[in-house]
Amino acid sequence: MSATQDTRPIVAITMGDASGIGPEIIMKALAHAETYAMCRPLVVGDATRLREAGEIVGSKLVVNALETPAGASYALGTVDCIDLKLIPAGHPFGQLSTLSGEGAFRYIERATRLVEAGEADAICTAPLSKEALHAAGHKYPGHTEMLAHLTGTPEVSMMLVAPKLRVIHVTTHIGLMDAIRKIEPGLVERVIARGHATLVKSGIADPRIGVCGINPHAGENGLFGQGEEEQKIIPAVEKCVAKGWKVTGPLPADTLFFRAARGDFDLVVAMYHDQGHGPVKVMGLEAGVNITVGLPVIRTSVDHGTAFDIAGKGIADDGSLIEALKQATDLAPKRRH
Repeated sequence: MSATQDTRPIVAITMGDASGIGPEIIMKALAHAETYAMCRPLVVGDATRLREAGEIVGSKLVVNALETPAGASYALGTVDCIDLKLIPAGHPFGQLSTLSGEGAFRYIERATRLVEAGEADAICTAPLSKEALHAAGHKYPGHTEMLAHLTGTPEVSMMLVAPKLRVIHVTTHIGLMDAIRKIEPGLVERVIARGHATLVKSGIADPRIGVCGINPHAGENGLFGQGEEEQKIIPAVEKCVAKGWKVTGPLPADTLFFRAARGDFDLVVAMYHDQGHGPVKVMGLEAGVNITVGLPVIRTSVDHGTAFDIAGKGIADDGSLIEALKQATDLAPKRRH
């Protein structure tokens, strides 16, 4: 495929926490021909660490250490890596490390700048450790908030995609009481709008969106709670319906997720972290994908953690990373060269 005809997007894959399973699942995922058929993968991380991970998983891939994307080949058999040279040879797997936390931040920072400079089209992130990130002095709750800060984006949303289920969250990494206080009609409307726009962009012309209530049975007409559904959710739903969108709610969460998985809805709007995360992870943890919605850059991620308990053993599953790469490819603009 010549450079002038190659429309595959360049996806910057951040290595995540070097002490976790990120390096291993990257080396596994980039051994598949299907990965290169859909995109041009460019790892942002440490070449030495990737080579070590390759030995652990029994890979024959060659790691091509780069300073800039200009020397990348994007060919099956070679792993192109923007090499930040942060992780020394022999650095332990499976142990919390400040150095790995610093690396995780630096990889994301570099990948963001690559996309902003037009040298990559999307970011796909391997897992990081929030504890290691904080130990390195980067006080973000996670990837989502870090990317919002790096891009100067005031508000973003987390969308989780699993087989048969998509969920966008109104609130994420805050306590339950804080989440209920934070939820208000304007925020709910903006989250619905971000989800609607993302699905339209992905090819669903008129998405069907179901909105969760906060209380059991969505409050059951005031029987449960203190009127949160009427005050915080219904005004937002009404505004979205007035735009001609297929938005329904608030609905009882215990049945909405079942109905969405059955095919009644294209997207569920969850009010808080565990309301949305629990059903997604039951539906397919290994194949789940995390998408940050509302950023000026496309970002998808695996929907699992660093798995320190199995890091360095070569047994980590790369299925979620492959799915995340597919989602990044679908959402990224197609290249003209």
